[in-house]
Formats: sequence, structure tokens, C-alpha cells
Amino acid sequence: MQTDFLNEARRQAEICNACRYCEGYCSVFPALHRERAFSDGDLTQLANLCHNCRGCYYACQYTAPHEFDLNLPKALAEVRQDSWKEHAWPRGLAHLFDRNGVVIAAGLVLALSVIFALAQALRPESGEGFYAYMSHGLMVAIFAPAFVVPLLALAVSLRSYWRTVGGGKIRMGDIWEAAKSAGQMRNLKGGHGDGCNFEDEDRFTHARRHLHQAVLYGFLLCFASTSSGTILHYVLGLEAPYGLFSLPKLLGVPGGILLTLGCVGLAWIKTKADPNLGAPNAWGGEMAFVLLLGSVGFTGLILYSATGTSAVNWLLPLHLGTVLTFFLLTPFSKMAHGFYRLAALVKEAAVTRSAERS
Repeated sequence: MQTDFLNEARRQAEICNACRYCEGYCSVFPALHRERAFSDGDLTQLANLCHNCRGCYYACQYTAPHEFDLNLPKALAEVRQDSWKEHAWPRGLAHLFDRNGVVIAAGLVLALSVIFALAQALRPESGEGFYAYMSHGLMVAIFAPAFVVPLLALAVSLRSYWRTVGGGKIRMGDIWEAAKSAGQMRNLKGGHGDGCNFEDEDRFTHARRHLHQAVLYGFLLCFASTSSGTILHYVLGLEAPYGLFSLPKLLGVPGGILLTLGCVGLAWIKTKADPNLGAPNAWGGEMAFVLLLGSVGFTGLILYSATGTSAVNWLLPLHLGTVLTFFLLTPFSKMAHGFYRLAALVKEAAVTRSAERS
């Protein structure tokens, strides 16, 4: 990890630890105030607890032009971004995506869509729905490893992260507490529950929190839709296509809508926010991830609405290319931040529990 980022974050954390004005703003500050000195692992943990709401920056009396020149959201964002790249496996791919995220994502979507379009020449002699264009076996052969291998890469990355931050034995209660915090987006509520200042210094809003929740629950609904379809196919012997009132569609359609709208909203407010309060060099990679994730939901909805028309010939390859790109880039894009942040919340829950007992 870059020493410059860690040293600057350490300098600012020490000043914040002496000041303590922002003590109730989010879970970063109770964790920060527990320490007397900050190791590299401590700073990595604090960075991944930070949700970059920026409320502390706008409340701080030591920002520029003060000689302390504090900008804790930026300092932690740079450590956070660097931690994802440092622990990513294979490591070099994360650095590549961070610098050229939009180009890589767009290029992969285009290339894979063309491959899927060409694969339609191998379409089965019979089949219903999308399986009339591409066989079920071919889809499984492509997507099963594309789903499993990135998960294994993330597992290796998280193991490395957990060692760095000094994580101990994981308890179910800590996982549950972390899941509740993530689901409610507690750290985006602001110090007084008025929301955060991500878009504007003087504007407290819950917009970013609600958009994050839309993306989170939209993604989970889409995942549940795919999982339910898998169970119907392999366990109950009920093969696709499924009707509108089937479980895969009842979960997938609202999930796709939430995912699309949430990503559009996050991309919009990201263009309005001050890039100097985050990690400026990672802006392109972050935006690429948001647009890619939103495209997964949008192309899925459009494909479903076009069922039974000739448009499926090109919409199906486009959607499959987008989904496959998302899977392949998951360990190296900002999608990884969800896993790291949950791990940080689990560790914080464990430390809090231990402190309450002692």
C-alpha cells in the first residue's frame, strides 16, 4: 500500500483524535477515538468503515486554509481505494481497472456481446424463450465459472484484508449486526439523522442513502430471482421461460427497476459532488462500475419487455455480455467495496461487543 496515503491519513487521524468534534457523526469516529496510535491496519479498517458522506469535512474547523489542512474524507478514500487494490487477487488487474475502468468495461461488454451474437449460430434445434437463441448448457458452461472464479478471488482478497486489520474469530451476532447496519445504511444518516452532505456543503439529504438502498435491494432481488429460477429448473424440473407471476419474474422485475434507477441516481449525484473530497484518480473507475451495474438491470428489463420479438436477437447477446463483464470485473471494480465494507462492519461490531463486556 502506498506509504504517502497512509502517512497522510495517520497525520489527519491523530489531529481528529485530539479534537473529537465529530464524535457522533458515524462509526468511523468511535473507532478512531478508541486508538492512541494508528497502525497501517487500523487506518485500513477506518478507511473501509468510512462511507464518504463528507459531513465531517464541512463541519471541520481545520480544513484549508487552516495550516492543518484536514480533508479526512479524501485521506480515507485514498487509503480505501488503495486497500482494495493492495488486497485484490490477482493484484495487477485492480490497478488496470482503476486507471481505465470505463474503457475496459465498455470494451469487454462490446467484445463479449459480439461473441454471444456469434454463438447464436450454434442455437439448438428446439427450445423456448431465450433457449431458442442459445442453449441452456452453453449458458451454464460460460456463466458458472464466471460466477465462481470471481467469488474465489474475492475470498482470497478478504482473507488478506482480515489479516491486515487484525480481525479475529467471526461470530454470527457480529455478522447480523453488520448486515443490519449495511441494510439500513446507518452511516449515511449523518450525525444528527438529517442525512449527509455528499452533494453540497449546506444541503443535508438522504438521497444518497436511499439510492444506495435501491441498488443494494435491487441487486439482492435480482440475485434471488436467478437463484429461484435455478431451484425451479434443477430441483422442481420447471424449465424457463417463466410467466410474469412466477417467482423469478416477481423478484427480478422490481429488482431490475430498483437497480437501474438507483445506479442512474448515484451516477447523477456523483457528477455534482466535489471530486476532491474522494479519491480523484479513481473517479473514472467508480463511474464505470455504477454505469455497468445499472446497465445489467436496464438491459435485463429491456430484454424481458422484448420477449417474442425479433429484437431478442441482439438484446440477448448485449445483456449476456453486460452480465458476464460485471461478473469478471467484480473483484477489481468498486463492487468489491461492498464485501470489504461488510467485513469492516463485522470487525467493528466485534470490537464494540468486546468493549461493552469489559
